[in-house]
Amino acid sequence: MKPDMPFPMRTPLPRSLLALVLILLQTGCSLMGIPSTEEPNYSVLQQEDRFEVRDYETLVLAETLVDASFDGAGSIAFKRLFGYISGDNEAASSISMTTPVMALDENRSSGEKISMTAPVTGQQKALGWRFAFVLPTGYTLETAPVPSNTVVKLKQIPARKVAVVRYTGSWSEAAYEENLELLQQWMKRNRLEAVSLPRVAGYDPPWTLPFLRRNEVMIDIKS
Repeated sequence: MKPDMPFPMRTPLPRSLLALVLILLQTGCSLMGIPSTEEPNYSVLQQEDRFEVRDYETLVLAETLVDASFDGAGSIAFKRLFGYISGDNEAASSISMTTPVMALDENRSSGEKISMTAPVTGQQKALGWRFAFVLPTGYTLETAPVPSNTVVKLKQIPARKVAVVRYTGSWSEAAYEENLELLQQWMKRNRLEAVSLPRVAGYDPPWTLPFLRRNEVMIDIKS
């Protein structure tokens, strides 16, 4: 009988490929819209059809600002933010992927009615889209790894109340605008006062079947 041949030595996976494998494993159920990643803790205070008022706990975000169209900004921002959680930070440590991915339109007209309790920035020029990943529960500004890329910033968001509309389909600017209008109408009927600019949130990777995707438009409201 011939002796068993030893297994050949395997070359370690490059960091970028390993990170991609990990995120595919984390989102493996997302093709069918089955949640497989952590999302921020919140309680539902009010619900009507696709609309909700939620009470969110304090969050820590990794965010980046991209001066480009919605579609173009998304791909640039994702590369930066995914790089950060994959080890492009001073601790060279990986961070679990969470949902949602959020985007805020810094160009939105200040002509929309915003409560005077909201920050006044005095912006005069277009700034683009601000994209953010939510860091897993347990991270603080003090314990989160510092980004190596200077265009990625860490930010802490205090606990707050948020008006939300949920919808399916593509994570596009057109769908965002359509559902933003619906949310603003619902807020007006329910006398909910905005204290932030609106943002869009996506919970599923691009390969998820469109009719199973979870997207949301969010606006912070006065307590």
